[in-house]
Amino acid sequence: MQSVFNATRVSAVVGGKEIILETGRLANQAHGAVWVQCGGTVVLVTACTQPLERDMGFFPLTVDYSEKMYAAGRIPGSFFRREIGRPSERETLVSRLIDRPVRPLFTKGFRDEVQILANVISADQENDSDVLAVTGASAALSISPIPFEGPVAGARIGRVNGEFVLNPTMKEMEASDLAIVIAASRDSVVMVEGEAHFVPEDVIVAALEWAHKEIQPLIDAQLKLMELVGKAKMAVTPPVENAELKARVAELATTELDAALRIPEKMARKDARKAVKEKVLEALLADPALAENANLGREVGDMLGSLEKVLVRRRILKEGTRIDGRDTKTVRPILIEAGLLPRAHGSALFSRGETKSLVVATLGSSTDSQRMDSLVGDVTKKFMLHYNFPPYSVGEVKMSRVSRREIGHGALAEKALKPVLPQDDSFPFTLRVVAETMESNGSSSMAAVCGGSLSLMDAGVPVTAPVAGVAMGLIKEEGEYLVLTDILGDEDALGDMDFKIAGTAEGITAVQMDIKITGLPTDVMARAMAQAREARLHILAEMAKVLEAPRTELSKYAPQHAEVFVNPDVIRIIIGPGGKNIKAITAATGASIDIEDSGKVSIFAPTYEAMEMAREMVQYYDQRAELGKNYVGKVRKVLEIGAIVEILPNLEALVHISQLDTNRVEQAGDVARLGEDMTVKVIEINGDRIRASRKAVLLEEQGVEWNPEDTARPSGPPRDRGDRGDRGGRGDRGGDRRGGDRGGRGGDRGRGGDRR
Repeated sequence: MQSVFNATRVSAVVGGKEIILETGRLANQAHGAVWVQCGGTVVLVTACTQPLERDMGFFPLTVDYSEKMYAAGRIPGSFFRREIGRPSERETLVSRLIDRPVRPLFTKGFRDEVQILANVISADQENDSDVLAVTGASAALSISPIPFEGPVAGARIGRVNGEFVLNPTMKEMEASDLAIVIAASRDSVVMVEGEAHFVPEDVIVAALEWAHKEIQPLIDAQLKLMELVGKAKMAVTPPVENAELKARVAELATTELDAALRIPEKMARKDARKAVKEKVLEALLADPALAENANLGREVGDMLGSLEKVLVRRRILKEGTRIDGRDTKTVRPILIEAGLLPRAHGSALFSRGETKSLVVATLGSSTDSQRMDSLVGDVTKKFMLHYNFPPYSVGEVKMSRVSRREIGHGALAEKALKPVLPQDDSFPFTLRVVAETMESNGSSSMAAVCGGSLSLMDAGVPVTAPVAGVAMGLIKEEGEYLVLTDILGDEDALGDMDFKIAGTAEGITAVQMDIKITGLPTDVMARAMAQAREARLHILAEMAKVLEAPRTELSKYAPQHAEVFVNPDVIRIIIGPGGKNIKAITAATGASIDIEDSGKVSIFAPTYEAMEMAREMVQYYDQRAELGKNYVGKVRKVLEIGAIVEILPNLEALVHISQLDTNRVEQAGDVARLGEDMTVKVIEINGDRIRASRKAVLLEEQGVEWNPEDTARPSGPPRDRGDRGDRGGRGDRGGDRRGGDRGGRGGDRGRGGDRR
């Protein structure tokens, strides 16, 4: 649609679809604002900056992605009917997805505050908005005065029928065995995040190489937009380094710091490094000129950090020895304990070096599934993995609340385990896995994957294969790349890459790569993935020593499950007015009951006995009348021709006046009273009409053999009744002329008369 505003637009065809980048129509007071559109999906991304009163000591970048419900023509389900409160899990994950590729590309030394906001303002339910937001963030930064060394572009890789698809539709994703988001610059890949269905390493590498080439038109489009409307970049004055102080710090610290960095234990190493800093500061403060420097402590800390990086990287490159004494390919020692929590459904303690995760699996009912309001409608999740990183795991004191990092790590571990879970209705349970990080020295999210796999198997969940994960690192110096297996926390901080890879022995199920350098060649990624496979197979072998396969039975503390199929017509009866009946079943048994429109009833109960009791109570409302069987029912109506008795829930039978007693009954109300119990025998079932007899029950109680012929429907002229002959006219009540018709209508009035 042609805009009346002065907008500048460029476009690129990627994956057979046109992606439009436009600026000048919206948010013109932002330092950079770009409208990104693919099909009917539109994301508005803005970038703004402002100086800080003081240096925070880090780069203060904030990224927030938000999905506006109006984008899909929906109204928020919150009480106030607006998008309020915490961001959804998806919004948090996409915010991280945008942050990770752009953060390393800001000019070094730039410390002003930057805020990137990405708002989905139109959603067509076909083209996903997350990768558009990544490209939009890069474009907004590129045309702004913010010093950004981009551009980069984002895309999703799918594979349908063995063929790679770039930015597949949501429908195509249902048939894809690959879902990887890639962010890339002109020269290299800068970020990878995604999941796969046991895909081999070489296929992943081929997908990344292919996508990097296919994504280039988006780079060209951003460069074109920069030419048309780009603003001059802000000048960045890097902090002036005190060369004399740096040399003095190196002289005082190198020997002792190198020794400290050779201590294998994390906390002892941390204490030794702290002691080195204190000793250096003490020596420097003896100089009156330096003692007047208010920023001396921070400057010395920064210099020692730089020196640590040099010492560690040099030792790894020259000696092939890492901080804890390992070579580049060795996995830290692994210790595993399964089933350690006596009442949990499944539990495992997974330890790799000084990283330890206690992971617990819980089985719940279908009603325990997570229901979320989203642009595509209500979404239900039956598997959740929650990752916790408490401050005690690293010996710190902090606010204990769920961070974006924890949400991101949990989502990655969830992706890794999801492909091995039962995919059909044969396993109806909701699953929640919680990974509690007990100790951390790197790769705690991959410990959550390993422990999560073990906890599920300990709970008896029939997973198709065990899953393990490992984090790979990288040292790049002078064009040389050295890949590290199973990195420590310090190696993550001092290295150039954190590449997490999880999967089974068959193939990869999840990947995530973050880098601190400007890009990574795909051949280096291929080397990292091959090295990671060796480590993964080793870890799987260690896991198999403790638990090779799922336990043959579910935990005895897990919910007991049963399925019952009822006539859909009785669903409303099972539920009852205001949920009365189903609430009564739940209160009596402690069971959770889920009823589908098809008549399928899923019962989850704390014990087998409670499950059976709940099953019987549900089936009670779906019983069928049996010919010749006695029932204790309630009199619901008293008619001239007899009584209507509810013999089963919502199932009524006509007891003709001639069948109310062994003696003659003048009026039905003499025997049948509204609301009272009456024991009757079913004597006829004719389609949706049921006839019953109290007389037959009374005869049986008297020891008289009941003859079905004695209770047959009266028809024709009345039988000889001796002195009752003068009342023959009333006997017609049992005949077809009147009694039969009335009886038929009485049956029709029953609320469940069509059920047998």
